[in-house]
Amino acid sequence: MKEFALASLGVLLLVAQPASSAQAPQNFAVLDTPIAIPEISFADAAGNPKTLADYSGKVVLLNIWATWCAPCRKEMPTLDRLQAKLGGPDFEVVALSLDRGGPELVKKFFAETGVTHLALNIDTSAKAMFALGTVGLPTTLLIDRKGKEVGRLIGPAEWDAPDMVDFIRARIAAK
Repeated sequence: MKEFALASLGVLLLVAQPASSAQAPQNFAVLDTPIAIPEISFADAAGNPKTLADYSGKVVLLNIWATWCAPCRKEMPTLDRLQAKLGGPDFEVVALSLDRGGPELVKKFFAETGVTHLALNIDTSAKAMFALGTVGLPTTLLIDRKGKEVGRLIGPAEWDAPDMVDFIRARIAAK
């Protein structure tokens, strides 16, 4: 009986503890072991070629999206606020549009939705989506400083929610 009471107390103490700030938010699948990401290429607003290697040494939140995707439209302002809050030498939100309409379409969307902190990145061929094994939009990959995927979230999220910011902040701090 004494062991049961002690075990019950232990469980109660575990349940009563606040969640760790580094705990993955709901629906965010964190990998046990980071995995290599295939090389993908895309273009910036001026049409200059870019790859994920351009962000080497940074933690990257790679969001695959499109202007015609309703959930993407809703989450883009939250990604913009996340970039404003955490973006810098150690972290970057890379929002990669798959719009075939080109950068002008994305620029118009950014203006309509008030997105000002995200750089325009576009892959009009959508090859990156297939190379990364994306099954739907939006899909977001968390990439470590070595360029390896550490987690993924399929579907929309509130990227500037406190639990998400704390989770990403902890990943940035884990140099």
